[in-house]
Amino acid sequence: MDNHSNKTGENINSENQTSNQITEEGEEKSGSSESSDRGAEAKKEQDGQNFLQLYEESLKAIEEGGVVKGEIVQIDKEYVLVDIGYKSEGMIPISEFIDSEGNIGARIGDKLDVLLERRDDEEGTIYLSKEKAAKIKIWDDIKQIYEKGGTIKGEIVSRVKGGMSVDIGLPAFLPGSQIDLKPIKDFDSFIGTTHDFKILKYNKRRSNIVLSRRAILEAERAILRKKTLENMHNGAIMEGIVKNITDYGLFIDLGGIDGLLHITDMSWGRVGHPSELYKVGDKITVKVLNYDEEKGRVSLGLKQLKEDPWTTADQKYPIGTKVKGRVVSLADYGAFVEVEEGIEGLIHVSEMSWTRKIRHPSQVLKVGDTVEAMVLNIDSRRKRISLGLKQVEPNPWDVIGERYPVGTTIEGRIKNITDFGIFIGIDEGIDGLVHISDISWTKRIRHPSELYKKGQEVQAVVLNIDKENERFSLGIKQLTPDPWDEVPTKYAPGSRVTGTVTNVTDFGVFVELEEGIEGLIHVSELTREKGGNPLSRFNVDDVIQAKVINVSRKDKKIGLSIKQLEETEEKEIYKSYMENRNGVASNLGEILKKGMLELESHPPPEPRESTEPSETLKTEEDSSDADSSEERPEELEPI
Repeated sequence: MDNHSNKTGENINSENQTSNQITEEGEEKSGSSESSDRGAEAKKEQDGQNFLQLYEESLKAIEEGGVVKGEIVQIDKEYVLVDIGYKSEGMIPISEFIDSEGNIGARIGDKLDVLLERRDDEEGTIYLSKEKAAKIKIWDDIKQIYEKGGTIKGEIVSRVKGGMSVDIGLPAFLPGSQIDLKPIKDFDSFIGTTHDFKILKYNKRRSNIVLSRRAILEAERAILRKKTLENMHNGAIMEGIVKNITDYGLFIDLGGIDGLLHITDMSWGRVGHPSELYKVGDKITVKVLNYDEEKGRVSLGLKQLKEDPWTTADQKYPIGTKVKGRVVSLADYGAFVEVEEGIEGLIHVSEMSWTRKIRHPSQVLKVGDTVEAMVLNIDSRRKRISLGLKQVEPNPWDVIGERYPVGTTIEGRIKNITDFGIFIGIDEGIDGLVHISDISWTKRIRHPSELYKKGQEVQAVVLNIDKENERFSLGIKQLTPDPWDEVPTKYAPGSRVTGTVTNVTDFGVFVELEEGIEGLIHVSELTREKGGNPLSRFNVDDVIQAKVINVSRKDKKIGLSIKQLEETEEKEIYKSYMENRNGVASNLGEILKKGMLELESHPPPEPRESTEPSETLKTEEDSSDADSSEERPEELEPI
């Protein structure tokens, strides 16, 4: 307070100076005459009384709790001094002028309304409040607005129990049911927004103010509704705003009245959900399909603003035309492609690839893909178009025969192995089948995996190409000559063969003559043993001999016989014996004949009378006995 001038003292000094001036003037005037002195004294007394009366009245006007106008005369760090016409300036805390960003909203010379909170006559200090003065003024405004049915602007600042808190200069309550025309789910979305409100009720003593935004919206809606109904009729084209979105359509605010745009009337094409095309708040132009005045229902259409595309589909998409479209959905049997809005075509799984076996369209396409296809068939009446994906590319089966004629040797990688054969990749999308029977000429193969594995590179010969059924037959065994071509010559009937027993069955014995070539000795062609099973003397891996009795190249069978082999051996032994016996007799005759001829040509000398003849005879007899002994073993040889 030492830094501030004491206006009360200044006023008193000023008043004293004024009084002195008046007194001096009165004395000067009274100096001219005594009568004038008396008049001056009387006037001086009257003026002093008038001044005191005015001063007292001004003090009575400035009472605690009263609102007066003032002017900012000084601003310091703690207070703002305001001249309200009192003997000293009033003080307002600087905090009442600082905004949320820390800026001071006060300047010297600004005029404002202030509330006199209290005064200290001894110190001559007056405490003022700008905020409280504003609140008092707001209450006055609230009273006037409520009585006249007007509106007040405010900002929604926070969420409270049952509604929202609104700042209109004073805290006010906005019930949740009075925020909008429809129930509110997200209250927080309104925080920070400014709106006009209608005052439903207030109580100054309790500082209670209840507001409504809905009342204003309903009033505006009633005006719009009246105007909208004036132009409402079937076939009318109207502007609206998307008010709500459901699974079955959109609710459009046409201006005071809502209409339903059903999902089936949104587009000539497919619409999965209305939210795919519009969102709440979007502006939209629609056509009134039906207006029920009694029930107040309005049915709207969007697609009706355009012509049905199927009316000209035959001319736009003749058979054989290539079209581009977007895959909109997949089914087990194919993919639906939107050619244009309102026109969809079906690509069946059988029309997706020339070579691949497509089990589900997801193997080739996905929703959202842009594809090129060919129109295979069109039925505008039933609103159906059949499309083909593979027809856009040439059919590889049309040229595969030229590239790989029958008899050609190809090389490829095994792509799959099954019980009945192996699949070899030949060309892109084309696989050839090597049947299990065409893997080997001679080997008995139970499963192809015994010899091959997936991914292995192999060679094969083209056996047949069936374009109609899209089948490509291959053979591996055809890479080498069929060994059975030489079997009839190599194993002629009647020849003796040696082989290894591979299997003993109830009906005979299988004998492998060479790799992959087997013959069968039927049980009837085995040597029968007295009191025993003829098969019992044979075991697997035994090496035996047999006689070929028949050969069938067509059936790839060789008949063998041990019984006939043994019979043949016996006959050969007997024949050999007979040939040897006849040879011995013939040789003896020739020797005797030769001896006789020698005797005739050379007669023997006359016998002498000595012992020599007897010795000679004895020697001949011994020789004859020796020859006879040499022949005897042959005679005893068994047959």
